[in-house]
Amino acid sequence: MKIAVAMSGGVDSSVAALILVRQGHEVLGLTMVVELPCSSQADDAMSCCGPSAVRAAERVASDLGISHRVVTLSDVFEREVVSPFVREYAKGRTPNPCVRCNEAVKFGALAERALELGAEAVATGHHARILRDEADGPLLARARDLDKDQSYFLYSLTRGQLSLALLPAGELTKDEVRDLARGAGLHTARRPESQDVCFLPEGGMPGLMRERAPGACVPGPILDAQGTVVGQHDGVGLYTIGQRRGLGLSRPNPVYVTAIDASRNAISVGSGQELLSTSVEADDARWSDRAGVREFRADAKVRSTATAAPCSVQRDGRSVRVIFDEPQRAVCPGQAVVFYDGDIVLGGATVVAATDPSARQ
Repeated sequence: MKIAVAMSGGVDSSVAALILVRQGHEVLGLTMVVELPCSSQADDAMSCCGPSAVRAAERVASDLGISHRVVTLSDVFEREVVSPFVREYAKGRTPNPCVRCNEAVKFGALAERALELGAEAVATGHHARILRDEADGPLLARARDLDKDQSYFLYSLTRGQLSLALLPAGELTKDEVRDLARGAGLHTARRPESQDVCFLPEGGMPGLMRERAPGACVPGPILDAQGTVVGQHDGVGLYTIGQRRGLGLSRPNPVYVTAIDASRNAISVGSGQELLSTSVEADDARWSDRAGVREFRADAKVRSTATAAPCSVQRDGRSVRVIFDEPQRAVCPGQAVVFYDGDIVLGGATVVAATDPSARQ
């Protein structure tokens, strides 16, 4: 089988290519490159789509004896990932760019290019698994190495995208991945992990927002729970729910950002208790399982690093209401809430609001 591997220059995608070569497949390495209309990346060595990624992927492809191509996807990456990311932050929301990149770019535009080149499947280095079920079709599942699991970032993939996808690294622990790379003499065995947001310029998030959304970087009031002005922020686009640092407040007890109101150019702060929520409203739901069930029990994660927590799910079209058994901390509008049944990913949605009056008394 001819399989295209999205090679980011990291150890996981390198080992994905290695495994497929050893299985006897015809492997084609594809590395996505994006050139953005903003300042140069702060650390290209940590990027999965910059010049150093290309060099690393080309070297691995040469070592494995496979062909390699560079695919420039600047326009689609800007349109589908960067611009929406900036717009959402300017609204006081906290989007996850990796979710959108996987759906629209890696398993979207890049996969389309792979098919044009004759590939029958597309592999990546994601730590997740795809279970092939004759009755239910392909099902996304958590990785063997739960500490490295990336299924959260893949929840929005369609059945069609999952049917074309291969995730060889998902069956391995991270240590096993690096051992395979070392054993094969691949230099990427020592390459550091890529950063979460690969397109940040020299000034990081503040630099990106000041360059791309200066209107969201205008100072405004910081309010306490009673609506009293207690300080001044640097711009709503520079903060996220749960943030503690950078507030410039001197208080006897720790305070955190509890709400962001972009329409008033104001942020609210409060105690850690005020960050707790058990009821979450979400929209733009995507389902790979239980699509026809209106109410069910599941475990859900409100961020990629969260522990999946028991909850009740109520569906109404593309909208979802989630009621957790125990309060969740710092749920951010714009982030994804992803639902699991054991290791199986049922689907996910984008958080609109999180409330729980009883937890804030």
